[in-house]
Amino acid sequence: MSRQIVLDTETTGLSAENGDRIIELGCVELFNRKLTGNDLHIYFNPERESHEDALKVHGLTSDFLRDKPKFGTVANDIVEYLRDAELIIHNAAFDVGFLNKELELAGLPPLHSFVGEITDTLSMAKAAYPGKRNSLDSLCDRFGVDRSNRTFHGAKLDAQLLADVYINLTRGQDALLIDIVSNEPVQGAVVMVDLRSFVLPVLTAADHELAAHEELLLQLDKASNGKTIFRQAVPNPVA
Repeated sequence: MSRQIVLDTETTGLSAENGDRIIELGCVELFNRKLTGNDLHIYFNPERESHEDALKVHGLTSDFLRDKPKFGTVANDIVEYLRDAELIIHNAAFDVGFLNKELELAGLPPLHSFVGEITDTLSMAKAAYPGKRNSLDSLCDRFGVDRSNRTFHGAKLDAQLLADVYINLTRGQDALLIDIVSNEPVQGAVVMVDLRSFVLPVLTAADHELAAHEELLLQLDKASNGKTIFRQAVPNPVA
């Protein structure tokens, strides 16, 4: 059984080490590569203003965030939600750096101490499509993932889009965002089928079909000066 968490954050700026903070966390759970609906979405009061450029990206104002919880007050719940899961993140170094800083400020250990593998879909996309644009928007367009509702970057929406992109990157399966399943584990079995037990019907061509086929071959003979490959490979094909 495989539990994966597709994760995205929004932040006040680009540098956790210089005091920027997480303002939104969006997580989408996959179990056996299927959406479960057991997702996590939290806004945080960062206790500081967002940089102007960051605000243009996420649109989350200080007034909106003022009554939201501080990261430290819900950090333990986040740890338990993520525990033992494989994290799937686009440009993972950025989000992991911010999450580790928030965990440090909350007096908690870093991500790698309690989660499983951390998979970076940006690295995966660069390996699969070298030299091409591999932003989340570009990958959505490449795989036909609908992002028409993405006016601003939002952690929950971006995590949902990334879940769809990840499935396409790893298996090429069709869009799954509407494939919400229950929390029941998805089970399956490989069934071996003995094809020798099947009797396949043989359908013979009707007279008019044979005549039409011969007419086509005559036209090919004429166009190729009698060098029709089909006649050379299959002597007397309509006999």
